[in-house]
Amino acid sequence: MSRSALVGNVTAMLEDAGFTVSDRCAIRPKSFDVAARRGRDLLLLKVLANVDAFDGATGLEMRRLGEYLNATPVVVGLRTRDEELEPGVVYFRHGVPVLSPDTAMELFVEGMSPLIYAAPGGLYVTIDGDVLRDEREERGWSLGRLAKELGVSRRTVSKYEDGMNASVEVALELEDMFEGDLTSPVDVLDGADEVREGDPTPDDPEPEDDDERIVTVLTRAGFEVHPTVRAPFKTVSEDNDSEENVLTGHSAFTKAAEKRARIMSSIGEVAQTRSVYFVDEAKRESVDGTGLVEREELEDIDDPDELRELIRERGKNPA
Repeated sequence: MSRSALVGNVTAMLEDAGFTVSDRCAIRPKSFDVAARRGRDLLLLKVLANVDAFDGATGLEMRRLGEYLNATPVVVGLRTRDEELEPGVVYFRHGVPVLSPDTAMELFVEGMSPLIYAAPGGLYVTIDGDVLRDEREERGWSLGRLAKELGVSRRTVSKYEDGMNASVEVALELEDMFEGDLTSPVDVLDGADEVREGDPTPDDPEPEDDDERIVTVLTRAGFEVHPTVRAPFKTVSEDNDSEENVLTGHSAFTKAAEKRARIMSSIGEVAQTRSVYFVDEAKRESVDGTGLVEREELEDIDDPDELRELIRERGKNPA
């Protein structure tokens, strides 16, 4: 299956599941392919046939964007270079959850969260420690008795009851022993923070030289500005007064810039942000809801409140 067809299939699946999906980010570089929202859940999705193509820089960008936009970054893929992705398993690449299309279908359409995640050394599940403790105590078993039945140390059983992960084999043995479910699902929509590998959200990148002027102006106007590297917009800027996010771009107003502005508008509608494109010269005030502001117009504004009001007026009001 071609990557384009795979993106189309994933998009159709999300729409069937009740998500509003943005236009595809058909520009380069791009850290994600589509944004999708259902209620409070906002996803930034990268779709790949081979997930080994998902590199560290893209992973860092997606994690930053997830923090800026209160979104969950997710990769949907078919395989690694060595094997197909297993259904019902959450994998990780550079701290971002990775799902097969079947796992994504179960999660988003059927509402079934995966129970298994891959980590160095194999496949694991998270034991519901409270349930395990209740079952053990109901039988009158000590930690030592359960440890003996499992063939592990008493300390290991204590850690299971504290919520430590366990191999799939141990989990199956426990569930067979106590005749019930003892595992907790992986909460992918919260980034699978309880099990994922990775450090805290990466620091913002430094703005590129041609971005510094815009970053400085927005910062003076009271925005907290987060530069991007691979997104279809140059910054995500948070208005500290209204707590609204604004996607911004800037360049000469070419056909490519117009295309980028349309994509920003579509993403902004899904992410519930405004979008504004700063240009050298423009004959209109917006492109599909992305406001256009000329640089000369920008430089003539001294009052931060005036600039923020201009951005609110030109940028389409988020849904």
